[in-house]
Amino acid sequence: MSDRRLVSGGVTAVSMSLLAAATWAGWPAAARAARTPAGAASFTVTGVLNGVAASSARNAWAVGEIGAGKTLTVHWNGKAWRRVRSPSPAGYNGVMAVAVTSERNAWAVGSTGSGKLLILHWNGMSWKQSPVPVAAGGTLSAVSATSATSAWAAGHTNSGKALILRWNGTRWQPARLPAAAVAGSLSAVAAVSASSAWAVGSTSTGPTLILRWNGVIWKRVPSPNPDGHAALYGVAATSSTAWAVGQAAGNYTLILRWNGTTWKRVSSPPARPLGGDYLFAVDATSARSAWAVGGVGTCCANPQTLIARWNGARWK
Repeated sequence: MSDRRLVSGGVTAVSMSLLAAATWAGWPAAARAARTPAGAASFTVTGVLNGVAASSARNAWAVGEIGAGKTLTVHWNGKAWRRVRSPSPAGYNGVMAVAVTSERNAWAVGSTGSGKLLILHWNGMSWKQSPVPVAAGGTLSAVSATSATSAWAAGHTNSGKALILRWNGTRWQPARLPAAAVAGSLSAVAAVSASSAWAVGSTSTGPTLILRWNGVIWKRVPSPNPDGHAALYGVAATSSTAWAVGQAAGNYTLILRWNGTTWKRVSSPPARPLGGDYLFAVDATSARSAWAVGGVGTCCANPQTLIARWNGARWK
């Protein structure tokens, strides 16, 4: 449960007009051949998209990899999606997440074919590979940025240790983590400001893992751990609240809420799991508005997508 990515064992033809993030290998070809909406520019590549981020209605990036093991970065300019060239070190490369603050600043993270960390930076003209300060290999699963001088990337090393890197405007540096969080993996990170951020994942022994940046150090925060084994895949934060989502033992969806003092589990759909139910990502704009996405019945022949909405009182 520490790996939040579902690997189908194959590659997928992705229609950029629909911005499909992933598909199941068992879907019929006809279901993957999407029509292009009238007036929308589109192209098709053999690959998969893992992350998307936007700073405005005219500036968005989606990232992933193509079938040949090359990085894939595509840009939305308000009218059409356009593929943009990006560095691809030797071997199979995967870009897992992207963060963007402006038309001149975006970050994409993942791993290289040789098992090294991969960080790419968009400077307004081109994508460049950024030096990585960690000699040990690993994977970066998430990135979040609040400005051109402040960003966080999170993941794990090849030896199974949780990893957080910080961008200070000049270079990336590894962050010091509490000892209780070292043996684990981080799947998501969300920064509210230079002095406030959250990172979530799971530990090697099973419990959920939540870390908080207070502007000085990262601290582990106690979090619910249903049935002794659970994983968190997504996190979102505003100035007043935070959400973490994932999967509890028994294949139940899991949603946790930060009330300013503690993390509490809240009721989450579906009430009767079909098997393999989970929530993969979450985003929030205020204490009364949030969205979470994932799947139900993902262990079965006909999995279904799941979208849940927080209306200020409950998830539906």
